[in-house]
Amino acid sequence: MAASAADMFSFCMDPGKVALGVEVRFIDNVKGKGLFAKRRIKKGEVIFIERPLVCAQFLWNALYKYKACEYCLRALETAEENARRLAGNPALSLPYPELCPVQAQLHTVCPQCQVMYCSAECRQAAADQYHRALCLGPSHEDPDHPVNKLKDAWRSMHYPPETSSIMLMGRMVATVKQAKDKAHWQKLFSHFCSRTANEEEELAHKLLGDKFRGQLVVLQDLFKEALYYDHLSRWFLPEGFRSLFALVGTNGQGIGTSSLSQWVHACDAVELPSQQRAQLDSFIDQLYKDIERETGDFLNVEGSGLFVLQSSCNHSCVPNAEASFPDNNFLLHLSALSDIEAGQEICISYLDCCQRDRSRHSRHKILRENYMFICSCIKCTSQTDDPNMTSEEEEDDEAEAEGETEGDDMEDEMTDV
Repeated sequence: MAASAADMFSFCMDPGKVALGVEVRFIDNVKGKGLFAKRRIKKGEVIFIERPLVCAQFLWNALYKYKACEYCLRALETAEENARRLAGNPALSLPYPELCPVQAQLHTVCPQCQVMYCSAECRQAAADQYHRALCLGPSHEDPDHPVNKLKDAWRSMHYPPETSSIMLMGRMVATVKQAKDKAHWQKLFSHFCSRTANEEEELAHKLLGDKFRGQLVVLQDLFKEALYYDHLSRWFLPEGFRSLFALVGTNGQGIGTSSLSQWVHACDAVELPSQQRAQLDSFIDQLYKDIERETGDFLNVEGSGLFVLQSSCNHSCVPNAEASFPDNNFLLHLSALSDIEAGQEICISYLDCCQRDRSRHSRHKILRENYMFICSCIKCTSQTDDPNMTSEEEEDDEAEAEGETEGDDMEDEMTDV
């Protein structure tokens, strides 16, 4: 059986405490570790449920008024509030409002800095783990506070779509700072790969090169000013900061939550007469068209987290497992996309569906720059003799990006981590 959510809470405090149907094994010096099945897993089965050691909402996402629980990233807007904002229609009314899962009466705030939580339990959990060290109190809106200066600098260098957040690193620091057993938390964070280069493949992360050196120096200085803690002094030195930056960049798992999508799923499950079903489906289709016209694809509360088990999963362009967040919070469900035999490696994809459909050359380019390895999965191996041609879609993207660069004298920004 898959581990329960309660078991996974224990697991995150002490990996190895919970007996799961998976195990982490060392593979070799190139791939490092991997996650393997200890038993047969059927297609569609939830392999495990895991919560992150730390997570954080993307800073642009928060600035664009996507309200989320500061601790678990649960969306705080009701489905109707969310739909009104995204569609630009303050008079919009959703049918079946009782299907919205948001319980606004349970929402609460930190009395000092006013950040929001979905429940008193999340507020207490955040306070116990990291928030006391990060709470800005009455300075939460002061642009000159060192933490806010750090956030502003990150946003100025890292435009949407974000894939990580400097505050993920901040919460790592704050967690160790508040912990009674600091060595235990440092050991947990050491489970994640933090190399800044793959020397065997002669690859380096694209954001740790000369092109972004000046931006990294600025971020390091602001990070030190805002969060310095003597016990973690190596994290604030140039090489330690680069390693920390690489850690969140290569291990951070995206998290997405949405009260609107939860409402839509609930509507799909309701049994209705055929005419009412057609009317509801038509309403939802039109709603998404209105949202696409007003907002585009930027729909959900988005953030990233560090998951111990999930981060042990290696990449494949033909994955046999995928992560999802059906509880509308930070709990990651890893589910099997196909039958997995005992002893078989469990692999996810670091690429989205569209990227996986690109040429081998295109896929390798993305993986080299962002994850510092060359894929040798069954799909890539079967395409070894394919010409090194970049997919047309990527060529169009690159041509567009080059055109924007030529017309813009601004320093290159960190558009991906």
